[in-house]
Amino acid sequence: MYLNKAFLYGNLTRDPELRALPSGAQVASFGIATNRTFRNKEGQQQDQTEYHNIVAFGRQAEVIGQYLKKGRPVFIEGRIQTRSWEAEGQKKYRTEIVVDNFQFGPQAGGAGGSMGGGASASSSQPAGSTQQADDFNSQDTGGDSIQYPDDEINPEDIPF
Repeated sequence: MYLNKAFLYGNLTRDPELRALPSGAQVASFGIATNRTFRNKEGQQQDQTEYHNIVAFGRQAEVIGQYLKKGRPVFIEGRIQTRSWEAEGQKKYRTEIVVDNFQFGPQAGGAGGSMGGGASASSSQPAGSTQQADDFNSQDTGGDSIQYPDDEINPEDIPF
């Protein structure tokens, strides 16, 4: 069995470009940037950014073109595809992620989910899971810190 699956979470590097195929189907093309932080041999923290080309078709392309803008975070689930063509006597290649599913990331300013923040663009998720994602995205966690309840947990209150 073979597997071609990509999961990416990053920010849009440009506004989606919406086009129509001869068949009338919509196509959205855009880029996202992902970051990786690591320590080098000397122990210094290093940041590395990767840029990815993303393509969506059909209804997903329409929704992406309508709601996503440069700088907005997005979660992409898709497959890796490399296209090739001939241009000026040279063979050119382009590797892209073709969107199978996506979710909007939280909006700037902590609004998280007011424009469908956890809504999935495909029907592969159960109906209740988008509500859970909305609840998660709308929580104000105060940046990178996690807010824990003030109450102490009593082990006797745990039902198992």
